[in-house]
Amino acid sequence: MNRLRKIAEIPAGSWTKWVVVGVWVVVLVIALPLSSKLTGAEKNDASAWLPGGAESTKVLNVQSQFQSPNVYPGVVVYERASGLTAADRAKAAADARAIAGVHGVVPGQVVGPVPSADGKAIQIIFKVDLGTKGWAGASTAADSVRAIITSNANGLTTHITGPLGNAADSNNVFKGIDSTLLYSAVAVVILILLITYRSPALITAQAVIYLLAAHAGLTVNAQSAGILDVLVFGASTDYALLLVARYREELRRHDRRHPAMAEALRRAGPAIIASGSTVILALLTLLAAELNSTKDLGPVLAIGVAVGMVSMLTLLPALLVICPRGVFWPYRPTYGSAEPTTRGLWARVGWWIAPRARLTWITTAVILGILALGLTGLKAHGLTTAQGFRGHPDSVTGATVLAAHFPAGSGEPVIVIGNPDSAAQLRSAFAETRGIANVTPPVVRAGHAYLEGTLTTPPDSQAAYDTIDRVRAAVHAVPGADAQVGGTTAINLDVERASAHDRNLIIPLILLVVLVILGLLLRALVAPLILTATVVLSFAASLGVSAFFFNHVFGFGGADTAFPLFVFVFLVALGIDYNIFLMTRVREEAIKRDARHGAIVGMAATGGVITSAGFVLAGTFAVLATIPATFLTELGFAVAFGILLDTIVVRLLLVTALNLDVGRWMWWPSKLAQKPDPAPDELSRERAAATVPG
Repeated sequence: MNRLRKIAEIPAGSWTKWVVVGVWVVVLVIALPLSSKLTGAEKNDASAWLPGGAESTKVLNVQSQFQSPNVYPGVVVYERASGLTAADRAKAAADARAIAGVHGVVPGQVVGPVPSADGKAIQIIFKVDLGTKGWAGASTAADSVRAIITSNANGLTTHITGPLGNAADSNNVFKGIDSTLLYSAVAVVILILLITYRSPALITAQAVIYLLAAHAGLTVNAQSAGILDVLVFGASTDYALLLVARYREELRRHDRRHPAMAEALRRAGPAIIASGSTVILALLTLLAAELNSTKDLGPVLAIGVAVGMVSMLTLLPALLVICPRGVFWPYRPTYGSAEPTTRGLWARVGWWIAPRARLTWITTAVILGILALGLTGLKAHGLTTAQGFRGHPDSVTGATVLAAHFPAGSGEPVIVIGNPDSAAQLRSAFAETRGIANVTPPVVRAGHAYLEGTLTTPPDSQAAYDTIDRVRAAVHAVPGADAQVGGTTAINLDVERASAHDRNLIIPLILLVVLVILGLLLRALVAPLILTATVVLSFAASLGVSAFFFNHVFGFGGADTAFPLFVFVFLVALGIDYNIFLMTRVREEAIKRDARHGAIVGMAATGGVITSAGFVLAGTFAVLATIPATFLTELGFAVAFGILLDTIVVRLLLVTALNLDVGRWMWWPSKLAQKPDPAPDELSRERAAATVPG
């Protein structure tokens, strides 16, 4: 305890606070130029996203021996509803020659122009090597091709689709994440939180992650870099609000700022450290994922949370004690002023719950259970390319046009590789598979027989996925062929299956981590079990309500397979803060008096900070709805709703009611469980006194 007090005095000391600020200034001077390099260190090629051991990934690895793994097929489709003219055909031929000269287009890989049988459309298929930029460079390549095909079109409609077009449209969506979230944050966060979040926490986290990416093999992609902003902001806001709330309390008990901050750090610091450590460990469970994009997300976000936590425990307190009490204007906490934990909204709510605790938690749990029934309507089985966008980007429109005039899988072939000695048998098995047309003759590349086939159904449909399974069954049955099946559709299928595996593995792992840490922190068994159950109930209710809105209000076609896992990670990573903030304060007050008084005082002391943090975070995640991608809109809605549900209903009503009803047994088997609960008439007298307006 003495060691903790001495550590707390460093950022709160009369002269050491300046040392802390000075250290952070030096850190920022070093970190600022490094943080700006993070985007350049992103690895957005296919291997950074796909499941490492999947069959389609193995095909990509073989392909990388004779072509770049970042080669993306593109399809240009022309259409004239009244029928193609000679000028249209001449333009398409000229465009094909021009496309062959675009930077990155693979020589000899431009096919067409190929007219449709109905004489109303033409397609050109080409391949582009996007180099080390991966899909992040798709927009540049697509724009170059678009400039060619739209020139002198004279009423001929043109579109770019296929993997290149899809990647370009997706890249345009992800480009907006960072700036949108940051600009929105400015409107909802007070200046001091903005300073301590945006500058030291995020910039330092980005610098550390860049150094690890550049020199230690850490993989960062556009997804993890974008989500980093959100989580650093969210976690740092939680920690800052908890510390500020405790500091305000201590300013009423101390006539000087420095000892008030030291005591606030001593009291709130362990809860912040425990919360941050729980989030970090929960995020590191993502390392068990099969999907590389999920696996690499864990350490990136864990580093961000760690840096945010350190910033809130060092720089924020130093800045606060430098400022006078007037920094809290117009609610300046003066020495000796009334203690907010005895009166106020949340104190009155706590006393209102006290005589009807069992009725409150049973009613709340039943309502949450009813909301959770909406889970039966959650269609988290993946999104088609068209469903993945809100709106109709060019690649989606082009795919519709292409499917109307050509085999639906044009430009996105199924790839089969195998032993060259079995090439003939492979081609026969491949071509005879239902759902496959136009199988190419086998060619030998890098010691493997290489074949391509065209799907007869849209490449992102369930019918296409079923075809991939049939192709795999057919070619795997060829003796000695050692065949593997890949291509865009196979990749998407393997990603969906890996996402389902990761969801089923990681959610229980995170729950186990939360349970163990709560047990160690609260030194009890009953409380962690009850709190973990409330986490599951809150998560289920959030998904149930989200499913209802997705299906009946927004009209979305479904949800990504990874959607439940991402929602769970965010809700638990941020929701565990509120569990720890509430229950550590309840325990602190229970030690002073008893479990039931601890429940009421703990709620009164933390209710304001928990709801404030909840509204700020919900507003931030709701901003994701402005990004025109269905997955991000769904994620933003579910997390925003879940945070509000968790902070207002679950933590402050359900958990407080359970604390009051279970009483001292909440802390079994610790010594705190041996403390007798207060008599009912004692609580009634105090309730009457506490709820009198004053």
